[in-house]
Formats: sequence, C-alpha cells, structure tokens
Amino acid sequence: MNSPVSRRRFLAGLAAALGGAGTRPALELSAAPQRADTERPVNTYDTLAKLASNENPHGPSEAVKKAMSEAAKYANRYMYPDGGIVEAIAEYHGVGSENVILGAGSGEILKVADDTFLPERRKIVGPSPTYESVYLYATNSNAEAFEVPLVQARGYAVDIRKMITVTLQNYRDVGLVYICNPNNPTGKIIPRNDVRLLVDSIPDEIPIVIDEAYHHYVDNPQYEESIRYVKEGRNVIVTRTFSKMAALAGMRLGYGIAPKELIDRMIPFALYSINAPVKYGGVAALKDKAFENRVRELNKRIRDKVTKELVELGWEVLPSDASFFMVNVRRDVDSLVEDFHQKGILVGRKFPPMNEWLRVSVGTEVEMSRFMRVFKELLGTGKKI
Repeated sequence: MNSPVSRRRFLAGLAAALGGAGTRPALELSAAPQRADTERPVNTYDTLAKLASNENPHGPSEAVKKAMSEAAKYANRYMYPDGGIVEAIAEYHGVGSENVILGAGSGEILKVADDTFLPERRKIVGPSPTYESVYLYATNSNAEAFEVPLVQARGYAVDIRKMITVTLQNYRDVGLVYICNPNNPTGKIIPRNDVRLLVDSIPDEIPIVIDEAYHHYVDNPQYEESIRYVKEGRNVIVTRTFSKMAALAGMRLGYGIAPKELIDRMIPFALYSINAPVKYGGVAALKDKAFENRVRELNKRIRDKVTKELVELGWEVLPSDASFFMVNVRRDVDSLVEDFHQKGILVGRKFPPMNEWLRVSVGTEVEMSRFMRVFKELLGTGKKI
C-alpha cells in the first residue's frame, strides 16, 4: 500500500518546475505551462480544432468503447475483476507479468521512475527539448538535469554520443538516463543503431528509460522498438501509453516494461490510480490491430499532405514519424498560439530553445483543412521575395 508521503510527493512533483538547458537545477522553468483545456467552457471547447496535445482525433475503437461500457458495472466497487490487463500486456510483449507496472498514463510511470532512481541530488541525463515532464518530476527529489541540446545541423536529432559522454563523465551522480523515441516535440526517431549504442555504453547500474508513447505511428525502417532490451535483461525501462494510438488520453492508462528487479524497486512509488473501465478498454485495444493499422495509415496520409503543402508554400518542416510535426514559423511561437486560438484552433506551445518552431498535432482531415486556412491567413507564404 502506498504511504501518504508518496502521495504528497507525487502532488508536489506536479507543481514543481522544469530544469533548463545544460546543467542546472531542474527547479527552473523553461516555459510557462499551457492553459488547461478544463478551464474552457464545454460549448467552446467542443468547437475548437484541438491540435495541441498529440491526441488521437478519431477517438477509441468500437471494441474499446464496448469493453469500457460493459465494465461500467464495476464503478461502485473497489475489489473488482480488472479484466486481466497486466496479463494481456505481458502476453502482448512476450514478457512475464512481473515485468509490467501500470500507471495512469505513461507520465505516471515516468514519475515513478524519477522517484525511484533519483534520490537526493542524483542527476538525470536526457535530450532537450523533449517530453519535459520527466525533468519536471525530477524536482521532487531535488534532482538536477543534464539536458543535452538536439543537434540542429542534423535536423534537431538527439545527440546520443554527447549523452553518453555526459553520463560517463558524471556516472557516480547519474541515477537515470532518458530518451523519447520518437522524440516529442520534433517527431524524429532515434535510429536503432543509436539506441543500441546508448544501451551498450551506459554503465549497467544506471537505468535507461525509453519513452515509446508514439511508437505505433512509426513506419521508418531505421526504427526499432526497445522491448528487446528488457528481454535481454538490460537495465532498461520501456514506457508505453494508451493515450495516443488507443485514443484513451482522457481515461488515463499507461505502463512500463522492465526487468523484475527494477519493477520491484518501482512498485512502492506507484499510485495505481486507474479506473475500472479503462483496464477493460486497454485489453480490447491491444487486440484491435485493424484499428491501429487504419489510424496509422490515416495519420500518415493527413500528416504528409499537410506538411507537403506547407513546404510548397515555402515553410521549413521537420520530417516526422509521429502524430505531430514542427514547422518553422520564423517568429516567436507564444503570440502565434494565441492568434490561432482566437481563430478556433489549439496548437502546441513553445519548446525552448526552438522558439520559432510550432508543434502541430495531426487532426482529422476537416481539422487540418481549418488549420491550413488559418495558417495561410496568419502567416501567408514562407517564400523569400
């Protein structure tokens, strides 16, 4: 059972601030948080094109909705049958149930990993910019972040070799290494050879967290999922979520796959704040490969169409393997985000130091048509005269 202290630490971590570039306490903010959607009136929210949070705009599959609906009968119970979600995840990946830990989204698994492996003053090494919550959570234990800048000359690629160098130079103080693959906010993959180099180069006693929230969308031959390292017995924690492809962002379900020794260390920090219906929905989602394939193909077709049009207009776009992309708007993103909002479109916030790069989630065809119409209205052509 989790102690009140663990719960207080979790809530404190949510209010903590983010570590900035280079080596400095993860306590400093690099960007103001985006206004929560829950602050918007429902009737207004429902009319917006929601392209800010990398959600699946198509919603969960019929099989998932049916499973969740049927599980609603357990809403009044604590000790309900959970649909075998842990066993289903283990079978899906070819691992044992002892290799699985559940969380309310993969973000909670990242929080648990930080709490477990970053005791007082330990360091975390990762790229920047990336999914920043892992640095936010690190402040809970007064940790510091070694944030390694993306390589602009290589299309903002993650600098794996620099991450290895930084880790080895500080290995006595490093408690965790983190990568997101594909990386958020850029949408770029970390090629399989680079991931293998990282795993082979980091000292065995330092766990590596590989966040694969967007792996379902990738069809790049240079990409490889990282569950294999867990099966090899490496000190790797792979995090996954049902928030993206399965379209259950509002229901909250994610998990981690890791060697039993790491799972056993993480379990005391887990909250298990997961509702009954989503567990059944998760089991159904793992089985629904037809839905996954359809959404992957739809996402790629819409993403490629929009990014091609932006390039033809003269704007620079980062090639993406995820459900979002970045376009260089050649002005500070902050004011532009509000301009889009005034036109009924939510887009991503600023990701320093990529201050002129706008992250756009791939919506439905209708939503992306609205986006392109407003983009042209606000920014016009990017071609130099």
